[in-house]
Amino acid sequence: MAKGIATRKENYSQWYNDIVIKADLAENSGVRGSMVIKPYGFAIWEKMKAQLDIMFKETGHENAYFPLLIPKSYFAKEASHVDGFAKECAVVTHYRLKTTEDGNIEVDQNAKLEEELIIRPTSETIIWSTYKKWIHSYRDLPILINQWANVMRWEMRTRLFLRTAEFLWQEGHTAHAKSSEAIAETNQMLEVYAEFAEKWMAMPVIKGSKSESERFAGALDTLSIEAMMQDGKALQAGTSHFLGQNFAKAFDVKYTSKEGKEEFVWASSWGVSTRLIGALIMAHSDDKGLVLPPKLAPIQVVIVPIFRSEEDLVKISEKIDPIIKNLRKLGISVKFDNRDTYRPGHKFAEYELKGVPVRLAIGMRDLENGTIELARRDTFEKKTYELKGIEELIENLMVEIQDNIFNKALKFREENTHTADTYEEFKNIIKNKSGFVYAHWDGTIETEEKIQEETKATIRNIPFDSPEEEGVCMVTGKPSKRRVLFAKSY
Repeated sequence: MAKGIATRKENYSQWYNDIVIKADLAENSGVRGSMVIKPYGFAIWEKMKAQLDIMFKETGHENAYFPLLIPKSYFAKEASHVDGFAKECAVVTHYRLKTTEDGNIEVDQNAKLEEELIIRPTSETIIWSTYKKWIHSYRDLPILINQWANVMRWEMRTRLFLRTAEFLWQEGHTAHAKSSEAIAETNQMLEVYAEFAEKWMAMPVIKGSKSESERFAGALDTLSIEAMMQDGKALQAGTSHFLGQNFAKAFDVKYTSKEGKEEFVWASSWGVSTRLIGALIMAHSDDKGLVLPPKLAPIQVVIVPIFRSEEDLVKISEKIDPIIKNLRKLGISVKFDNRDTYRPGHKFAEYELKGVPVRLAIGMRDLENGTIELARRDTFEKKTYELKGIEELIENLMVEIQDNIFNKALKFREENTHTADTYEEFKNIIKNKSGFVYAHWDGTIETEEKIQEETKATIRNIPFDSPEEEGVCMVTGKPSKRRVLFAKSY
């Protein structure tokens, strides 16, 4: 256990918070419910953002930016959408402050806005009001836009990265001539998220459709990827929504078809947020701190020289410098920590806490022997290798560590996934074992709500790979054609 960090077994929630703070990822700010993302945490987000941005552009999308403030009247145009976000909206009512006679600052009551502005909880309304100006003919379609932005949802109970009032995310918003194109887009983007989660985050996910009650406000269908955290709870790691023509009709967005007929366009939206950093922490980390998959680690290799004099450091540096250059040519990020203000043991503990995948240590004896000590963060394995060829070894090790972290998470999920045929069996698993539970459900909101009320478990999604299987709902005994995925969640 790292100093000052609770263990997962002792207090999982405290363990998570301790890692976020001690690993220098983020901290609470002076603004209620909002966080400061510190440089190391932001570096992880930048790596996520860079890779996702490549994947979005490879699938034909372009980036744009839309206003932070949205007129209240825009929300009123799509009833189900505003119902979904009404309780979370922060509202701007005035546009000026003034200084009082006693030197205090207060809102100028004479500067009231004619129409209140909503700080965006999501951007469908402002974007679809804009698309009305952009779309006239079938030649204008499809529109494939992504926005990197911040949003605000006035959360009452917040946790760093997992649920904050303000957070960073990307939101894709697309417009299509045909429903089949919008549905294909919705499916395609879920696949993009799943690929990113598994290949970059090393986090296995389950793809599926949300139940009707869990759909995004204003969507006809919502797809999600669900990941298991180390406490057995599910975390929704990405969503993609088929919006039908709801927003097109609300904002009167039509196009003239090839046949000269006026039609409403079809839409999708999709997004992931800085919540992914929370997922990364909870899926892989241990009681000593962060465990980062190499593809998302800000520092992939740290080199700690062990020296007693400036002369020793110069000799070590001369030997290590070409290795650093070669590693960087291979696209591997390296830090050479030659600070003389901290002892090697302190540095080892620091980089272990920060989840750096590979640590190298080299002293004068190593220099004489042409060797270097290598420690893996994922397995704690420590070995001495020859300096010659170390770059190739590390390059291969990056792939091995990435795969090992994924396989460990997959094994954990498999060991904590259950099936239940009766409600009593289901409740026993949820209470005493946790994890994912596959069970039959009759498809009604009433039964779904009863299960949630009595067990705190929700339908995470209806997995795409869930085979058709005749059965009966565990609660009502009504017919069911397939099992759905239940879990407690974040």
